Amino acid sequence: MSPRLHLGFFHTGVGPNLLWAAPDAAPHVHIDTFVSIVQTLERGLFDAFFLGEGLRVRENRGRVHDLDVAGRPDAITQLAALAAVTSRIGLVATQNTTYNFPADLARRLASLDLVSGGRAGWNVVTTDNAWTGENFRHGGWLPHERRYERAATFVEAAKELWASEGVVERDSDLVTLRARATVPGARPVIFQAGDSPGGRDLAARHADVVFSANTDYDKAVAYAADLRQRLASYGRSPDSLRILPGASVVLGDTPADAEERARWIRREQTTGPRAIAYLEQFWGKDLSGYDPDGPLPDVEPAEGELDPSRGTIPIELRTGKLDRVRQWRELAAARNLSIRDLVIEVSPAHNTFVGTPGQIADEWARYVRDRAVDGFNLLPQLIPGTAEDIVDRLVPELQERGVYRTAYEGTTLREHLDLADAP
Repeated sequence: MSPRLHLGFFHTGVGPNLLWAAPDAAPHVHIDTFVSIVQTLERGLFDAFFLGEGLRVRENRGRVHDLDVAGRPDAITQLAALAAVTSRIGLVATQNTTYNFPADLARRLASLDLVSGGRAGWNVVTTDNAWTGENFRHGGWLPHERRYERAATFVEAAKELWASEGVVERDSDLVTLRARATVPGARPVIFQAGDSPGGRDLAARHADVVFSANTDYDKAVAYAADLRQRLASYGRSPDSLRILPGASVVLGDTPADAEERARWIRREQTTGPRAIAYLEQFWGKDLSGYDPDGPLPDVEPAEGELDPSRGTIPIELRTGKLDRVRQWRELAAARNLSIRDLVIEVSPAHNTFVGTPGQIADEWARYVRDRAVDGFNLLPQLIPGTAEDIVDRLVPELQERGVYRTAYEGTTLREHLDLADAP
């Protein structure tokens, strides 16, 4: 059988990718919205529906960020409700290992697996910021790499609880427990975002599916090769792990139409308040008095690097602040860029495939046939529009090329992903 493309849909609930203020946007935390989306995706034969996690409403300089005003309901609770209105699609909850407890989380995930008939998944995250920890009286608590150490021990404990009928014990400085499983027979599929060395190792040791940011073809090939080497070092076969990079899709009737729509989406995602908040992180000062559509601030940034506890800026941008601001000033002056224009130009954006449905289907068919990826975990920009576009316009093109299912062939998430039974 030729390689098959697997698709997930990652709905964060709120965040900069979503055009939550668009006139045709559905309410982003209303249960009817989630029911509509997940049923559309099941009609499109998606492997899984993912929910993000937010244990604290995001803030900027002590004020609630305009993109996070609604917060995020608990993922396991939402997915349990969605299990009742679906019959095939996988249901994946993002849950962190830094501020949860292994026995409790293992039980709640096993319960979701039970009520959904084997469709549950766990997206393992370590939550790399201190302000979330303040909600749990922990603050930063663990350095970045030690969070992966705790995560590995945490996942091992959870897997042992799912597989055991006896008492499971752990006693270390990172995880201590003595517990017995209360939900028999469950084994949620484990997902892991593995781009850093620690994340890649955790994925190679424990994950069934791994996310990455490597959607460029050459980077995807290199990433897949690295992951498969790591799998071998842990005694796992190359086919025991599915690679699904995170990506967005912008469809158009013509290539030019798609490009124009992508530019519009990027600008709409960068609201005025978001542009100001982005610069405030680098300036270390209140910039709310500046016009986002005006020139860059005429004040110098505060001394010192960015606060790494925020967790909202990639690690590679947390040093070299003053030099970066100098380069931004030069760029803005040379191209007459406003604050908002500059932020659109320099802020990280989600990897996006832009084109006609046929163009993207051709590109994805190449990726999956060359085993650069096993599929994609798609991030929407419009709810429900993105899901409807992909299901109605892109899925038929993928099916026509023979790289996407035409019907579900199983009932569990593990079966959808063509994964071997859990040990």
